[in-house]
Amino acid sequence: MNTPPNDAAIRKGKPPLVCYKVENLPFVDMPAINDARQHLEKTDEVIVAPRDAATFSVPAGHFFRINSVEGSQVGDLNLWNANNLNERFYSGKTRQLHATHVSTGDRLWSNLPHLRPLATITHDTLDWYGWDKDGGGVHDVIGTRCDPYTNHNLTDADYHYCCHSNLCRALADHLQKPISEIEHHVHDVMNVFMCTGFTLDTHQYFMKASPVRPGDYIEFLADVDLLGALSACPGGDCGSSHSDDATPCYPLKVEVFKPKQSIKGWIGTQLSGYDGSHGR
Repeated sequence: MNTPPNDAAIRKGKPPLVCYKVENLPFVDMPAINDARQHLEKTDEVIVAPRDAATFSVPAGHFFRINSVEGSQVGDLNLWNANNLNERFYSGKTRQLHATHVSTGDRLWSNLPHLRPLATITHDTLDWYGWDKDGGGVHDVIGTRCDPYTNHNLTDADYHYCCHSNLCRALADHLQKPISEIEHHVHDVMNVFMCTGFTLDTHQYFMKASPVRPGDYIEFLADVDLLGALSACPGGDCGSSHSDDATPCYPLKVEVFKPKQSIKGWIGTQLSGYDGSHGR
């Protein structure tokens, strides 16, 4: 390590500045959303088997819930614009605009050049968790997804039920195309129910046992027509291991709901207004 300069303390002592003024983001009328979510009609239900994934569709203006049903289990969520798979969830920008872990009132943003909310979190039964003594929180947008490529590099073994592989199979089945033609659409995830953070000493990404229990759920409002895919992670509650068949795993349930009354003032979200010229 290099010797610190004489003014090291001054350089390191500069105050932090939050990068984005989120007050300028599109307004989320949570009272109007909460009024609508009191009267919902279930239109679809999908069970995601352990160490597997499934797709689901949500029309714009409808709600969907991801439920813990049998045991403590985390899920890896991908979202696409159902009418254009090139528009998909962008975890990095969501993290910058909101936080490393998201909850009620936060939105899941799409990739460039679209950059708009795909879904809004409308209820979260784990919002009580906050931040623990290790710096951990629930529902992260910092992890990528367990995948067979990283696993092979670390263990020299092929494991086919990582979340990336699960999502690939589910999307390929939905589109009725070979995985080789659709794998590029599978993207960084929202880690639903997963408890993660960065270690306080070495700042390495860590996971710990999820606090989720049967009956817990996280609920979203679809801001556009959505195609979703959810993997029930082979890590189970992610308190011991992942990318193997050793950890107890449980199914997850996705429910889709239609509001019986329209959401007052809701019009969905619009694509970014940037003209795309990039100075040319």
